[in-house]
Amino acid sequence: MSNSDRVVLALGGAGTVGSGVVKALLEKGFKVAVISRDGGRLDKLRSFVSTNKNNLTTIVGDVGTEDGAERAKQALLEEVGTVTDVVSSLGFSWWQGGPPHTQTLKDLQWVMETLLLSTFVSWKAFFPLVKDNPDSTYTFITGGAGEKLLMPGTGFLTVGAASALAFCQVLREEYPEVPCKLNQLKINTGVGTPERMAPGYLNHLDLGDAVSTLVERRDSSHSVFTISCPADLKTVILEGNL
Repeated sequence: MSNSDRVVLALGGAGTVGSGVVKALLEKGFKVAVISRDGGRLDKLRSFVSTNKNNLTTIVGDVGTEDGAERAKQALLEEVGTVTDVVSSLGFSWWQGGPPHTQTLKDLQWVMETLLLSTFVSWKAFFPLVKDNPDSTYTFITGGAGEKLLMPGTGFLTVGAASALAFCQVLREEYPEVPCKLNQLKINTGVGTPERMAPGYLNHLDLGDAVSTLVERRDSSHSVFTISCPADLKTVILEGNL
């Protein structure tokens, strides 16, 4: 199956990480679909990509609730017919609301809904579209904040990110024989656009190139690729050192 015959659903595709992935996939000739609650962000994404815009399908929808995800799935299938691959980069990259004793249950629920529950709900809706196809892929992009407290006041970020990491581990171990290529990229550093870079950050365009290469190759499954610095993108993925 050539790239032009493949349709990639990019969950979180209108965000910083996701937009880099979408751009790279389009440049490799994939058809790409993006679902977002915010039509304005979808408009910005369409303006951002410069190649093969006709291969980009955008849908306004909410994949954070079960009903919303089912409606979004039906709208997606009506537009593109089939989905061959999924890349999930849902959530946010930063939270520093303060130490736990200053937070409310509502604050924790919001963090968990954003980092874990939306990932679960969207996986439940869209994984059945690809799980039985050995030529399909489902790739999670997660953060490394779940492994340590990054700085004072970021505790709930650690809790939410750790839950997302655990969920990905559960999927790998609960579905060891699933034909679909199930992989995870764990990003242990910041990701930014070219105009908002900091020392050690990954350029979202470079990360997008790496993710699109992993999706394109389909030669690994049930793997975790840990990216801690820009050089890792080349040595871990682009050069095939798995």
